[in-house]
Amino acid sequence: MAAPKIRSLDPRLSPKLDVFLGGTDEVNQARAEQCPSVALAEPAVDGPGTAPATREALAPGEFRESIEVEGDAPVDAASPRAPTVLSPAEVIALATQTPQKAPPENVAFSLFVKLDRDLTPSVRQAAIKAVKRYAKRSRWKLDTGVVEVAARDVRDLLVNAAVAYVEPGQALRGPEPLIGHNITKGPGDSRRVKAESARHHDGQNVLVGIIDVGGFDFAHTDFLDKGETRWVSIWDQAGSSRPSPAGRIPPHYDGLDYGSEICRGAMNAAIKAARSRNMAASSLEPQSQMVIGSHGTHVASIAAGNDGVARKAFIAGVLLALRPEDTVAASSFYDSTRIADAVEYLIELAAELGQDNTPLPLSINISLGTNGHAHDTSSAMARWIDNALATRGRCVSVAAGNAGQVEPGSPTDRGYVKGRIHASGRIPATNLRRELGWIVGGDGVQDISENELEIWYGPQDRFDVEVKPPGQPWLEPIKLGQMMRNALLGNGTVLSVYNEAYHPANGLNRISVLLSPFFGPQQPGGSPQLGPIASGEWRVRLTGAVVRDGSFDAWIERDDPRRVPGSAQQWRYPSYFASGSYTDDRMIGSLACAERLLSVANADIDRNAAHVTSSRGPTRDGRPKPDIAANGTGVVAAKGFDSEVQWIEMTGTSMASPHVCGVAALMLGIKPDLTSAQIQGILRSTSSPLPGQTFGWRNDTGFGLIDAAACVRATAKFTDMVVKSTAATESGSAQ
Repeated sequence: MAAPKIRSLDPRLSPKLDVFLGGTDEVNQARAEQCPSVALAEPAVDGPGTAPATREALAPGEFRESIEVEGDAPVDAASPRAPTVLSPAEVIALATQTPQKAPPENVAFSLFVKLDRDLTPSVRQAAIKAVKRYAKRSRWKLDTGVVEVAARDVRDLLVNAAVAYVEPGQALRGPEPLIGHNITKGPGDSRRVKAESARHHDGQNVLVGIIDVGGFDFAHTDFLDKGETRWVSIWDQAGSSRPSPAGRIPPHYDGLDYGSEICRGAMNAAIKAARSRNMAASSLEPQSQMVIGSHGTHVASIAAGNDGVARKAFIAGVLLALRPEDTVAASSFYDSTRIADAVEYLIELAAELGQDNTPLPLSINISLGTNGHAHDTSSAMARWIDNALATRGRCVSVAAGNAGQVEPGSPTDRGYVKGRIHASGRIPATNLRRELGWIVGGDGVQDISENELEIWYGPQDRFDVEVKPPGQPWLEPIKLGQMMRNALLGNGTVLSVYNEAYHPANGLNRISVLLSPFFGPQQPGGSPQLGPIASGEWRVRLTGAVVRDGSFDAWIERDDPRRVPGSAQQWRYPSYFASGSYTDDRMIGSLACAERLLSVANADIDRNAAHVTSSRGPTRDGRPKPDIAANGTGVVAAKGFDSEVQWIEMTGTSMASPHVCGVAALMLGIKPDLTSAQIQGILRSTSSPLPGQTFGWRNDTGFGLIDAAACVRATAKFTDMVVKSTAATESGSAQ
């Protein structure tokens, strides 16, 4: 085979997006089956916000013919097609027959588009207008837009001189709680915060927003008040039963023109009709996911159920289409741009529900994660959330992640593969080297998913990078400013390597190594042909061309392990660092690294320690994340969509984060104009160290265990302090 071609890279185009653009339509159509930022292009619609014909508005008392979902089968899920797995020799032969040169035309990408920050208002508006000319939809916050665009138009975006960088959304990690026992009785008042209840009113007139998966059982007894639901709305991003939010109150929900919005009137009508029809209310107002024991229902119950923390708050949910089996993956997006949309929806909803042009205070929970980017504040999603939190009366709590386990608990325990996602080191001088081991597949597993490794290092250094496939010699070095795209290796793997200088978001240098399966033409009947990534240990060598500091951090963007339906040993399986390469820190999710959100760890109260699976900090740039810990072990909350069992135990940071979200809602109930920084400060200052620990920050439990009573007391005291200070100032001014 010919040697891989090395060439200069485009500094305004992310490596992953460049890889996408280097594939044909057939390659990207196959990629869309598993990549959250790639989807089949949809037919053009008559203007933005136009709802498809299947989403005509229904009156609250009207229902479509539907059936109740049993088990964990998603609604309208596509029947997966088992792939035909190719050997390396078959891959090489097929690649020779079907050269891949034509750029993609019939796929679309979900992107973050960043403009230069200090543009004049007129230049900024002109730049946004130019981007919108190519976008199927877009929504902007300051200098960053969430944009869906056809592949053929991506490079036209870069003609716009005001565009600084274009990148796809990050893959979202699904929640992975440990499922415990079914429980016959709810938690009662165990989560109720009685301190200052006359002032926080259990979160009354505060909106608790839940961004999650699995479905929201709005008719569960934990959410009913006098026979009606406390949910005010559910935006099902993959739904089709009702219109999308766009167009309801122009222009507030512009750009959110997909999915289905179920409002409170429709939910209450379904609850009323369900009694006479002897059906579940959720079967009359269905969601695209209604999983028994759903994650989203459990999380919402902790934060704001009748047995939860903020039990009088309004509740709204955004249901993400996260995993391929949850929707028709090839025709929809399910990456971090969808979280940006979800945050925007909840902000607009809080404004809509407020009075006298004052939005309701808003406390959002996100028990999902991302692992790409630099694990600082510079990712597009981190900037989006931090910008949203610049306004008073808003708070976002994010689960730190469940990647804390790095060693097996037993000979058969493979949970450690989820934790071996970070490596770090230092090249002490010029011409010296460091190597990282990267394990893909093995033990009978053939990995047919794309794998990505990112290495971030300082701008004062220059590293060369080499890759050694399993059982093969080292490939040619890639120097700073160079890249190798979609090189087909002799083992059937498609390799891309990028060595970027001065990333526009943080000024650091970044090395990206992407391993892709070979996506062959579909067979008659639609079955994909795939060549797995070569199993074994891949080696990545860094050589210091210029070294002034030499430090680096590396992360793997891991998959959620899933066997491919209908196959034997084909998996979408997480790769991980080999022994001697991985560390036991800095595996906290990149979404949880934003400056002003609350990053939450899982405390195992019975053991007086962080749970073994709870991801540890700090951030790459050394900031103290997680902020705080809460009980996330054996947490009892509502079991969704189960007509027989009402409660269930779950364990994970997903259960700890909504507890903090609920406490933040109570704090906003006392003082609705708290900033996210003030909430963060009060939580940190009132936390309690676990027995045997000190008040200092720890990488596993942050500043300690949340003390809900102390939080609301401190908020009340701070409120009174501000009132007295304001009164004294006004009195002095009057004299």
